[in-house]
Amino acid sequence: MPNPKGNPDSLTPFTTDRDEPLIKKLTVRITESMENELNKLGDNKAEFVRGAIQEKLDKLKDQVKDD
Repeated sequence: MPNPKGNPDSLTPFTTDRDEPLIKKLTVRITESMENELNKLGDNKAEFVRGAIQEKLDKLKDQVKDD
């Protein structure tokens, strides 16, 4: 039986316009100063971290390709 106080809009499936869906989670430990800097980004910090990881992976891939 559904929750009578529930929001029926929350039952709609989540969609994204990304090439790949964000389905995996990564937990890392960071310094307090790093956290403070990331918190300055506000809601954009997760996207910033994803971009930084992708940038480093691309750079690593280029280095391996050049060798």
